[in-house]
Formats: sequence, structure tokens, C-alpha cells
Amino acid sequence: MFRKILLILTVALSAMMVPWCDAAAQMQWRETTHTVSVPSLNDPRQSDGVEIFSQNGAIVVRTPHRVQVKVFTILGQLVSQSVLNPGTSELKINARGIYIVKIGNVTQKVAL
Repeated sequence: MFRKILLILTVALSAMMVPWCDAAAQMQWRETTHTVSVPSLNDPRQSDGVEIFSQNGAIVVRTPHRVQVKVFTILGQLVSQSVLNPGTSELKINARGIYIVKIGNVTQKVAL
């Protein structure tokens, strides 16, 4: 009985993860040239000049230098990992929720 329940849960969780994996494969960071007027929650003077915020269903990162960025779900699942060039970059995410963005020693929650 226990094995049956465990098998059903495993199949159900696997089925739920397949769409997320496909969506994650389609997400790409892109550099933007438009001006972003939304203020960051973190102070760029204390975070090595890096600003992290959300706008129009995207995570936006503004940085004065090349950085490695990692985005996680609130459950700790890696959504995106990339190296961003100086400037403003955004990652469009179709799934609403709270994400954790980590850049160097800066870690911030972002709600979409």
C-alpha cells in the first residue's frame, strides 16, 4: 500500500516538473536598452553597484560590471544561471511567484 502511494506521488511530481523544465529551457537573459525607472530594493552603494528588481513580469538586473547571476524558485530550484555584461538585462519568466536572485554577495527576493 505504501509503495503504491509513493509511486503515485512520484509520477505526479514528475508530471508537474516537465512543463517547468520546458519553460526554463526557453528563458533567456537579454540585454535591454530601454530606460527602467523602477527603483531597486537594495542600495547599489552597498551592493557593489548591482540593482535587482522586477518589472512587467521580468527580473531586471542593472550592473556596472560583468557579473554571474543565479535565479532560484522559493523552493531552491535553479531557474537560470548566466553571466551578464554591464548594463541592464532582463529575464522574462512566465510563472508568477517569488524568486531568489543571487549575484556575488547580493541575494534578493523578487516577486513577479
